[in-house]
Amino acid sequence: MSFQFRLALESDLPCIVDIYNSIIDSRQVTADTEPQTVTSRLTWFRQHQNPQRPLYVIEQHGETIAWLSFSDFYGRPAYQHSAEISLYIAENQRGKGLGKRLLVAAEPMAKALGIEILLAFIFSHNTPSLGLFDKLDYSVWGQLPNVARMDQQDYSLTILGKSLT
Repeated sequence: MSFQFRLALESDLPCIVDIYNSIIDSRQVTADTEPQTVTSRLTWFRQHQNPQRPLYVIEQHGETIAWLSFSDFYGRPAYQHSAEISLYIAENQRGKGLGKRLLVAAEPMAKALGIEILLAFIFSHNTPSLGLFDKLDYSVWGQLPNVARMDQQDYSLTILGKSLT
């Protein structure tokens, strides 16, 4: 299965939003509780027009099957060598090993951007994502108990990290 990373264009935003919205109801992946709109995600998209913190779409046979972004961890200059990685996969592509392949491919891309530390913020009950990152040698760097509340239930967040140097 071959795929291609390319920088996201504003015209990709509807597909990016659709992929993102497809996971909201699961309460496994994001703290957003309501579907997002293209308009509501426009500022976020424009923040990723920074060449050091890009947003990529992943295509296969001309179809967008996933998106991946690098985001500032904490907006201070001393943290610029660190970035949060986010990966969202289209519903019909999940469970096929694509996440692992995309994360492996993303590491040299991150290095080329000057990123030395990758961080992932994953709900502690999201065992598939935690398992994926564990297989790729990410370590637990922190736990934030009960920091999210959705549907009157509290959820914890696990912070994973990996040094690329």
